[in-house]
Amino acid sequence: MNADAHLNLEALNHAALKEAMGCFATGITVVTTHYKGADYGMTCNSFNTVSLDPALVLWSVQKTTASHEAFTNSRGYTVSILGADQEAVARRFARGTSAERFAGLPVTRLPTNRTVIDGSVAWFDCVLEKIVEAGDHDVLIGRVLEFASTPAAPLGYVHGRFIGLGS
Repeated sequence: MNADAHLNLEALNHAALKEAMGCFATGITVVTTHYKGADYGMTCNSFNTVSLDPALVLWSVQKTTASHEAFTNSRGYTVSILGADQEAVARRFARGTSAERFAGLPVTRLPTNRTVIDGSVAWFDCVLEKIVEAGDHDVLIGRVLEFASTPAAPLGYVHGRFIGLGS
């Protein structure tokens, strides 16, 4: 390995670390929950499969985010994998209040009272199984209760920009 690629962990440059991590292309999701009578949602690219049997997925939420309490106490969440044409939705759920994020947006309410973002290429409704503390984030592991998918192309993110992921 190139010696220049090694970093002193005690003097870790967070901007350089974020840039290096940006070399890994990810899908883009919106994770939603319903807590104390209100909908919460946020853009997320840390979604991942954990296990097929049982069906488990995970994502991570920053401990200082305004919706942290809702996601860690609501007993479940829904992950909507955004389509290649939904960059505006990804940007919408990355800023503003929860009310602003959902205002006028077409969603489908599930029997769990959580929402799926209409137009998503896939979605997973999950019961919260476990929370794992991990630095400045909590990792939320959920058991999939229900899901659906389409063959449409998903939205991706790499090198700090959105891309359509063709089939």
